[in-house]
Amino acid sequence: MDKSAYKNVFVFVEQREGVVQSVALELLGKARELADALQEKVVALMPGDNIKAQSQMLIEYGADMVICMDSPFLKDYLTEQYAQAVYQAIVRYQPSIVLFGATTIGRDLAPRLSARLETGLTADCTRLEVEEGELMMTRPAFGGNLMATIMCSEHRPQMSTVRPGVMQKKARDAARKGEVVDFNPVFDESKFKVKLLQNVKNAKTKTDITEAKILVSGGRGVGCKEGFEKLEKLAKVLHAQVSSSRSMVDAGVIDHDRQVGQTGKTVRPDLYIACGISGAIQHLAGMEESELIIAINKDKFAPIFNVADIGIVGDVHKIIPLLTERLEKYMVEK
Repeated sequence: MDKSAYKNVFVFVEQREGVVQSVALELLGKARELADALQEKVVALMPGDNIKAQSQMLIEYGADMVICMDSPFLKDYLTEQYAQAVYQAIVRYQPSIVLFGATTIGRDLAPRLSARLETGLTADCTRLEVEEGELMMTRPAFGGNLMATIMCSEHRPQMSTVRPGVMQKKARDAARKGEVVDFNPVFDESKFKVKLLQNVKNAKTKTDITEAKILVSGGRGVGCKEGFEKLEKLAKVLHAQVSSSRSMVDAGVIDHDRQVGQTGKTVRPDLYIACGISGAIQHLAGMEESELIIAINKDKFAPIFNVADIGIVGDVHKIIPLLTERLEKYMVEK
């Protein structure tokens, strides 16, 4: 294989109902770093229907070029339609790297493309770096007990998925200029075996924990629904969201969409309050990039204290009510 024929860092831009998802902007920031190291361009690959107006925003977040694939077939995500469109664009432009968000869409689309392109795919990466022209993709392995760095040296493009919240967006630069290219895929409709009949949405009553500025998170030490009610009271005072470790999800105390960690969501809030969480590596992988971490645990040797900025040794069932009461008084006085 002539690796020199493959250039530029591509980012699959996930959009839902015409709204670009935050993970795409995060990946553009990381792609910018990788492309600068390789002295190549960042290319945003955006399929959808009537979404060309979003192109300038992608340029402002770091793209040098936007490949816009506008088609009624791409209005809603359907695997075969998207796979055909993105595959044709990758074959046409031959990128060296393609990044996807590890969302429900990215986790469905990326493996199908890697199979059609006969190249490798590293899933759920937590770090991406360039060394000697090769993409080094780091992800948890063996149940999160160690980190493995993987490279795809013999095939192109090099492909990886990255969870939302792992990478950081670059500051938006309204002065950036870039190129917008229209790409019209040729669809083989005979392979369209699935049709979308209806979109049914559940009403969102809570903010997604990946978007929360403050998280009050409970672990095994909180223990029960009554314990989480105490966390809810604290969260209400702080205008925060409640999240949890996997143990509480497995126990049926809290829903999976509130889980932080390797098998949950990666979060990066301004403040993360870890209540009764021991700090297993699988959980730390999902929250250790938080700006400020406060840990409350009765075990002074708990691993969570190794990443905490402030540690409180004590019983969460006593400390949380006292902290809530003190903060309520502070808010009133303020």
